Amino acid sequence: MQFDLDLEKFYQACNPSRPLMMGNATERQYYIDFASVRGGKIIEALQRTITKIAPDSPTCQLFTGHIGCGKSTELLRLKAELEQQNFHVVYFESTQIMDMGDVDVTDILLGIAGQVDESLKNLKIKVQVNYFSRLFTEVVDFLQTPIDLEVGAELSVGIAKITAKTKESPQLRRRLRDYLEPRTENILNSINTELLGRATKELKAKGKRGLVVIVDNLDRVDIRPLASGRSLPEYLFIDRGEQLRKLNCHVVYTIPLALTFSNDSALLQHRLGGGVAPKLLPMIPVILRTGEVNEKGLELMRQMLLARAFPDVPSTKRLDLITKVFDSTETLDRLCLVSGGHVRGLLGLFFDCLREQDPPFDRQCVEMVIQRLRDESAKPIDAPEWELIFQVVLNQRVKGDIEYHTLLRSLFVFEYHDHQGAWFAVNPVLAETQQFQLWWKDNKDKMKGKM
Repeated sequence: MQFDLDLEKFYQACNPSRPLMMGNATERQYYIDFASVRGGKIIEALQRTITKIAPDSPTCQLFTGHIGCGKSTELLRLKAELEQQNFHVVYFESTQIMDMGDVDVTDILLGIAGQVDESLKNLKIKVQVNYFSRLFTEVVDFLQTPIDLEVGAELSVGIAKITAKTKESPQLRRRLRDYLEPRTENILNSINTELLGRATKELKAKGKRGLVVIVDNLDRVDIRPLASGRSLPEYLFIDRGEQLRKLNCHVVYTIPLALTFSNDSALLQHRLGGGVAPKLLPMIPVILRTGEVNEKGLELMRQMLLARAFPDVPSTKRLDLITKVFDSTETLDRLCLVSGGHVRGLLGLFFDCLREQDPPFDRQCVEMVIQRLRDESAKPIDAPEWELIFQVVLNQRVKGDIEYHTLLRSLFVFEYHDHQGAWFAVNPVLAETQQFQLWWKDNKDKMKGKM
């Protein structure tokens, strides 16, 4: 049987800027399940909590991991599977409706309310939230700025118009926050009783099992200090965590990975997680903590790329088609290993190859793309950050200091899980820089006793 590569379709399938739409049958063919090497069935645990353990009671679950490690794709898989079990799922990317550098609790609550209301309209469910009708009128009067809001405007429309207006002006946004902050509990109570409670009742009348809200991309909130001395994520998810947890439906929040290293991680688990630790999606381990190649992880990364080239071909047959995409298996493996098991990182490298030439890619093209990424990745790293990276390599762990959060957020170091637990390694692209190689030459003997 002849298998030809559809270059345009392949190019679109490898776009690193968008997750797989798991409700789409075609895109679902591209999906590779990495649970066997990631240390557990993470999404299944989130799903089981909603569908088996507490289907009729509100739940609040936390999900985290490196930016670009595949969280959105996994959450969209969760959405698709919950919908198959007859739950109504509202999934949205917070980055589309909020400014990640300037977020408050009321922004999150209003964002959820607006997205839920919008989704209900698609099911011909109309819920009148009287409190917000009054609040919108008061807000317009308080801000003393023209906002085109009709009497009895729909909740989602009102929120969208006020949000759009205040997005134009940081000063206006601050004034709105000052007005809404003392009313947070009233806003929360109204969302719960007038919106979520009624929505759940209407949904069940239509045969749905319940309402689930998945708030993606909240892990991208800026890790910046506030006047109080707390960071913005600590303020939102720890200090105000109990309010975010009070929503009267199933909620899944993505949170910054750095919070799991905070001295207050236990408070996070208690206040927002309800005593349950966040579920963490680690990198795909293409290497072992001993430094050797992890053949199982590498094989799955190969499949991730080949599935996007040949989605209709059984996985056992795809390896026979490697030479349609690369000049050799070794060239494919080189790309997979240098990605460190970072899904978006691998797709980004591959996408760059596609922009340079048509497949099959030769080793020269792959090395040129890797060199370009290596130079760009090393540019922003200063001497103190290199020292932190070296300490992570020596100890295979990350401390709770804010400096180490930079290493994780900037993808200078990666987190992996195995049967011994979590461990950390330098991004393989950085391991090839002259700076790292000189340090390694002087320190590799120290590592022998640790591996």
